[in-house]
Amino acid sequence: MSGLAGADGPQTIRLDVWLWSARLLPTRSAATAACRGGHVRRNGEPVKAAQKIVVGDELRVRSRGRERIVIVTRILTTRVGAPIAREAYEDHSPEPAPQLAAAPPRRERGTGRPTKRERRQFDRLRGRDSSRGPDSDPHHEH
Repeated sequence: MSGLAGADGPQTIRLDVWLWSARLLPTRSAATAACRGGHVRRNGEPVKAAQKIVVGDELRVRSRGRERIVIVTRILTTRVGAPIAREAYEDHSPEPAPQLAAAPPRRERGTGRPTKRERRQFDRLRGRDSSRGPDSDPHHEH
């Protein structure tokens, strides 16, 4: 079974099943939760997870801070591979904001937590000799 509904297959399917099958959301329960939370709209109207969708419906799905706008071109009954899933809809989503697409800035080495070398220097300044080991520390409990 390929997961694609042909001329003899179903012409409608539950919204949450299709969102999961088309890989717009990672799990069916996530698709159901998105519908319940108002993050999914069909043809501009809020929609419940159990409502049926048909070819030609416009879906707006908000997830991870981005809105995806897709037009259903195929009914999927089961989860399929990503290349096949992309053929099940036309993506009319706007480009993501540049700050979302860019990699997070990298911190300079050593500006966050102290390095091991700096920690040893701090320990020496505080009078703790790290070369003695934990057994020689009078405050260390076993």
